[in-house]
Amino acid sequence: MDPSTDRFWFWLAGACYFAGLALGTSAVLRRRAHSRGIMNAIVVVGYVLHTYALYLRGLEVRGCPLGNQFEIFQFTAWSATSLYLVVGTTFRISLLGYFTSMLSAALTLLSLSMPAWDAEHRINVFGGNAWIEFHAALALFSYGVFGLLSLTSILFLLRHFSLKNKQLDGTFAFLPSIVDLDQIGHRLLITGVVLLATSLLVGASWWTRNPGAVNPVKIAVTASIWIAYAVALALRLRGRLQGKRLAKVCIALFAVALLSLSLITPRRPVSGPASVSSHQP
Repeated sequence: MDPSTDRFWFWLAGACYFAGLALGTSAVLRRRAHSRGIMNAIVVVGYVLHTYALYLRGLEVRGCPLGNQFEIFQFTAWSATSLYLVVGTTFRISLLGYFTSMLSAALTLLSLSMPAWDAEHRINVFGGNAWIEFHAALALFSYGVFGLLSLTSILFLLRHFSLKNKQLDGTFAFLPSIVDLDQIGHRLLITGVVLLATSLLVGASWWTRNPGAVNPVKIAVTASIWIAYAVALALRLRGRLQGKRLAKVCIALFAVALLSLSLITPRRPVSGPASVSSHQP
């Protein structure tokens, strides 16, 4: 594979995330804690490679690379990793690096293994409109927040299980406290809802002036995802959705959000040159 192509660097990034996944899995099977320093180093290297790959793709498509399903999955994985490097290292949550590697490896390698998802590179998909590009990037970044929220929710369920069954040794000994996980999840939920709401407002300010550029399906899907998370947040604030139920809801909502990505993939450029077929290996 040609090192000058972005896919070469995407594969390297995916390999790093998979290495982090393998390291964490090995530690779990041996009931030992993996090295947080080594895990963070692996994730950082993967993140740098991933960023460079997105940069190369951005140069090729002349904008933020969000023109097909492959690029959307890659950007979502990159967003989740970006947040982990802030949240995970700040709160010293070692197992979150393992789950982030799992999510990023899955999204990166799955999209790379689906040639049809990257069959076309859409050039200048947002027609050079910075506001629409910002709207799309912010929306996908909020999906990265929700991805990290789902990982935190999994850790919450694991901690709840360990406390309920009085299994506090082995891997469970390295889980954060259930209070810390609840607080982190709450902050991530607020952040994701605010980011996606801002994205929708930015998009709406443009669409009200250009109604012909509106994709009704895309708007309906994105708005539905935001409403679902906003309702979950409102119920959380009122104390009606907490603990295990909230964690399960957050995991389920992210699964739905991932499935919805195929529906919000741009079908055609807003303006500018037509789509071109990819000639990359």
